[in-house]
Amino acid sequence: MSQRAIHSVRAGKMAFCKFLAANDTGLTGGHQSGIYVPKSAVSLIFDKPGQRGSNMKRSAKIIWQGNFETESSFTYYGSGTRNEYRITRFGRGFDLLKPENTGSLIVIVRNDEDYYEGWVLETEDEINEFLDFFGMSPTDTGRLIQDVPHFESQEIQFVRAMDEFISSLNGGFPKAYDMSAAARNIYNSVYDHIENIVNKPDQELLNWNNTEYALFQRIEEVQYGEIIHKGFSSMQEFVGIANSVLNRRKSRAGKSLEFHLEAIFQGNNLCYESQVITEERKKPDFIFPSGIAYHDQSYPADKLIVLGAKTTCKDRWRQVVTEANRVDIKYLCTLQQGISPQQLHEMKSEHVILVVPKPYIQTYPREYREDILSLATFIQLVKEKTADYTKHCY
Repeated sequence: MSQRAIHSVRAGKMAFCKFLAANDTGLTGGHQSGIYVPKSAVSLIFDKPGQRGSNMKRSAKIIWQGNFETESSFTYYGSGTRNEYRITRFGRGFDLLKPENTGSLIVIVRNDEDYYEGWVLETEDEINEFLDFFGMSPTDTGRLIQDVPHFESQEIQFVRAMDEFISSLNGGFPKAYDMSAAARNIYNSVYDHIENIVNKPDQELLNWNNTEYALFQRIEEVQYGEIIHKGFSSMQEFVGIANSVLNRRKSRAGKSLEFHLEAIFQGNNLCYESQVITEERKKPDFIFPSGIAYHDQSYPADKLIVLGAKTTCKDRWRQVVTEANRVDIKYLCTLQQGISPQQLHEMKSEHVILVVPKPYIQTYPREYREDILSLATFIQLVKEKTADYTKHCY
């Protein structure tokens, strides 16, 4: 399904993707209905923005999953206190917005004014394959695909900083660690709010991810733009270049979150160690306060914290359960926006607690939000548990 969605996006005139939130699938129980479309993507469904004080509506055909059609409505709700855009009217038997699909990735492609295609990617493999193809991370969703983040008055300075870094590569491609570090340095130098690593770690993590996505796209344009415009001498040459691009995208997406979290932890002076070898040669992403403390049987187990980092976690969250036997509760940081109640129930039964950037917590089912920690809350928890054991920081 992901390959068909990718082909649809490439063939269409405009495309948008987002993770289905609890509000989209009806789990919140509110008066809203249908798929919420952010204002940044209004051009997908309307030629001009709606006006406060009145509603606006039009119809269009949407082909779903390539095999069935709905006559749906694009609606702007502007009367009263509402000010939002939604896609509604899917007809009886439409089950793609069922509660179990909370956290699935929805892709809407505009082919012409009245003809669209819609795709719902339910498995983590499908989601990652789609995001990897376009060089996106979960934080890059919720807007038109291939939109470079807009940085307003400092945009020129931001682009200049990216170009300076790219020119230093001399035609090469940076390693994943260097790419993440460069993104942080560029963002921090342009916006000069280094204090937000401590004051607003959740937002800073998202800012760094968005910057890395923009940087990665720009490097690809520089490195491959001329090659693509010239064309390829053979199918083998084309496949070789395509595989190189896709492999780099997968590598970046897989390690980016881990690298940015490490910078957040360092900025908050946390005691931690990454990739510690535990039982059966497992390697959890982070152990607080250290690997030495973990392997010291006299060190209190209730003072240890284990954190996994996965950009998406619909399926792979179970991997963290067995990564450190001394610790019953495992924490998992993710950029996933929304997960179904069934999966959250399974996580809770396996003693897995999610750590999610604060702006994304509202995309989860209401009854589970209190169980989810923001990154700032998690950092405070680590400080409290490791306060008396700074001797274990190495």
